[in-house]
Amino acid sequence: MTTIQIREATPADAEIIADYNAAMAHETEHLELDRERLLGGVRSILGDPAKGVYWVAESGGRVIGQMMITYEWSDWRNGNFWWIQSVYVHPDFRGQGVFRRIYEHVLERARASSGVCGLRLYVESDNESAQRTYEKMGMTRTRYQMFEDDFVIRR
Repeated sequence: MTTIQIREATPADAEIIADYNAAMAHETEHLELDRERLLGGVRSILGDPAKGVYWVAESGGRVIGQMMITYEWSDWRNGNFWWIQSVYVHPDFRGQGVFRRIYEHVLERARASSGVCGLRLYVESDNESAQRTYEKMGMTRTRYQMFEDDFVIRR
């Protein structure tokens, strides 16, 4: 079994996080993201904790997985939802509990924070494997559907 450490990402992780984000977009949505824009976005969150945080899984000094958390205020709950985004596990390490380790780390931190009211994520509607994984983690499907008006990525 691989030894996995979970840690908060640093600016030194920006390149690998951008690489993983690009790979995820390609794998899940067949999108080719603009590399400069993507790297700028990763660096922006790594430099501004108010925007969110990246957590990375590391093994043998190598980043093998990641998860980004951003925040959404809920007036109904008087607390923040932590939104799980930019989840990626390197293909060589899938099926080894990497996502579970990151998720459990984030869940533990969220539960320990008095201002957090829950975790949320969105998932590509055709990504049944990811949906099964999230259900195994104890997450439940909501009644909401997502709508957007994206000014950058046109589909």
